[in-house]
Amino acid sequence: MENRVRELREKRGWSQAALAEHLDVSRQTVNAIETGKYDPSLPLAFRIARVFRQSIENIFEPGEDGG
Repeated sequence: MENRVRELREKRGWSQAALAEHLDVSRQTVNAIETGKYDPSLPLAFRIARVFRQSIENIFEPGEDGG
């Protein structure tokens, strides 16, 4: 799944650790989401969308493999 998490985080001037704190996850989880190694659960995707005041569809989109 492609996502804009890194772009949105950097626009706010946040470190991965700062975003992790807002989401109540580890910095490693944020890194894995940003690098596409981990697709967040639906509840976590909703938390990410709320933090950035964006729709889930604006942050996440299916990758080339459709997933």
